[in-house]
Amino acid sequence: MCRFMSNTVVGFLNLLSLLASIPIIGAGLWMARSGATCEHTLQTPLLVIGFVILVVSLVGFIGACFNLVWALWVYLVVMLCLIAAFMAFTAFGFVVTAPGGGVAVPGHKYEEYRLEGYSTWLRGRVKDPRYWRTIRSCLFRSRTCEKIASWTPIDYSVKDLSPIQSGCCKPPTSCVYSGEVAVAQDPDCYKWNNAPTLLCYDCDSCKAGAIEEARRRWHKISMLNVVVLLLLVLFYAVGCCAFQNARREDDLYQYPYGRDPRVPKIWPGTRRHDSYWWCC
Repeated sequence: MCRFMSNTVVGFLNLLSLLASIPIIGAGLWMARSGATCEHTLQTPLLVIGFVILVVSLVGFIGACFNLVWALWVYLVVMLCLIAAFMAFTAFGFVVTAPGGGVAVPGHKYEEYRLEGYSTWLRGRVKDPRYWRTIRSCLFRSRTCEKIASWTPIDYSVKDLSPIQSGCCKPPTSCVYSGEVAVAQDPDCYKWNNAPTLLCYDCDSCKAGAIEEARRRWHKISMLNVVVLLLLVLFYAVGCCAFQNARREDDLYQYPYGRDPRVPKIWPGTRRHDSYWWCC
């Protein structure tokens, strides 16, 4: 099958992926300039992925169009590493984000979240004071709580809340602040403060809400990674065909009369160059 597959297919696929890397790099640069949301924390992965795709696609495009065996060899090695990395990253994402979900609050549409419902790795990340200070600052700059600052008790009964709003912008629904309480309350009830800069940003429920937001986003990315992984495997298979075609043509030019040691070979520098430009 590879013998009849034109290198034009390889060149075209890599040209598409090369063009696709441009908006990825642009999104990473835009997030680097944006300090108003938490999305700027994704700039490094986006920039790395974008530049890797750009370089790999460029090498694959040149190797396919010019029948350069060494370029296609480098392309296949890097693609194999990318496939292994994507498989590990995707599997890790599914394992880490598998547990989760909120607990329904009777009489309300929103849910509340607890750290115990998430993986040990995610809990360890948000419990790190240095890591949480960064997240806390990011959540405050996003002004998520300002959107519900004017809500009435009726609004809380009929409207839904995001995980961040549920965990960081209000105390747990079970908290009681009027009169004497006979039983111990949730520790988050004592961490709550009405000050707009404090609220429940240091509560475990806020940390759980941040994990839930990240878990949902990460789960979607993991689903997208499955599609990307399938495309990478397809690109790798087609690249193997292009590598075989290039090596076969290289042998044909260097050994036009077969690999007979009595017949001198034609060195690569003396090959015809008119067959390179059409990727076929």
